[in-house]
Amino acid sequence: MKKSLVLAMAMALGVTASAYAANPFSDVPAGHWAYDSVNKLAAAGIVDGYGNGTFGGDRLMTRYEMAQIVAKAMAKGANVDRLAAEFADELDSLGVRVAALEKKSDNVKINAQIRAHYQSYDKGGAYSKNTNATSVLRSRIWLNGQINEDWKYVGMLQNQQYLLDDEGNEKTEFQRAFVTGRIGGVKVEAGRNNTALGLGVGNILSNRTDAVKLGFGKDLKVGFQYGKISSGDEAKKADKEAKKADKYLAATLGGEIGKLGLNAGYVKADEVVKLGQDDKIWYVGADYKFGDFTVDATYLSSDVDKIGVNNVDDDGYVIGLAYKGAKAAKAGTYGIYAKYYDQGAGTYIHHGMNTDLANDFGKYGFKGYMVGVNYALAKNIVAAVEYSDFDAKNNYGDKKPSDKTIWSEVVFTF
Repeated sequence: MKKSLVLAMAMALGVTASAYAANPFSDVPAGHWAYDSVNKLAAAGIVDGYGNGTFGGDRLMTRYEMAQIVAKAMAKGANVDRLAAEFADELDSLGVRVAALEKKSDNVKINAQIRAHYQSYDKGGAYSKNTNATSVLRSRIWLNGQINEDWKYVGMLQNQQYLLDDEGNEKTEFQRAFVTGRIGGVKVEAGRNNTALGLGVGNILSNRTDAVKLGFGKDLKVGFQYGKISSGDEAKKADKEAKKADKYLAATLGGEIGKLGLNAGYVKADEVVKLGQDDKIWYVGADYKFGDFTVDATYLSSDVDKIGVNNVDDDGYVIGLAYKGAKAAKAGTYGIYAKYYDQGAGTYIHHGMNTDLANDFGKYGFKGYMVGVNYALAKNIVAAVEYSDFDAKNNYGDKKPSDKTIWSEVVFTF
């Protein structure tokens, strides 16, 4: 750096050099002609030197490096008009590159969730008890990338650690990858994502699907989906064992009239594994809000009335009542909820309940209740406890299976 440039920059700051007595650089001795000016610039945060504690005063400086110093000085309020004019092109280029980098970083947002859960259950009837508890630490990281004003990409990486497994099993999967946006007035989603069909947690289906989903309307919402139901998440199971069904299609309809919400839909799934056949399900449902309470009800009907040579129930219903609800953003909020289920085997493909309904009651259907409470312990930290008690609806000449489950979890989001 030339002597005149160092002095000019130091003078532009308008602060006396004597205010900075400490020497930050080992290669700028106290007797050096630029000692005071270099100290002044360093103390003001205009020059940083190198990581080894040297200033490198004899090193040639590029115009871009100088432009960066001028920009820092200008940010400090220095009168550097002549220097700014001299390095106008480089400052402009530097500004464009920085702005572009900031814009690019804003395009990608990262969200994460950590959930620790403990599940204790008591299985009876046709299924023997091989274990009575599970505990999993699940971490999820979402990547949200803005493609343009109308479209974005979402990906999700998940890790699960099975805490009560003697072998210390864990697995990491890139579980979701899809794009979502609009084409005219149509909302479009395409790729692998979780799909919930039916009110609440997914009374018909709650599972990953590789699908295209279309949505229309604002007050009256119409949706269409077509795709394939992915294999489940069960640990230590081959894909063919964890498979729920093959291809599926769904049509949904929903809207609100004041505090009353109405919905209906049709779901067709091919080769549903637990049934050994295709399945077609119709459903209608409603929910109503009054004060802090919400009541809901759903009726479901399936075309499956036989599994093999055995007759099974071909319909079902779910009713629920909820009071308030924990909000992650507000500590101290809470909710209490309860549901009663009576579902024939054909009225659900893979249920979203926090118990092992698919494996325990697959071909039987189930009935019973679930009660739960959630509470925001602190901002973005929510705990929940649920208890469920279910029995099979149909039997096949053996004892009906039953399942009593206590589910507890703490969820951290950031």
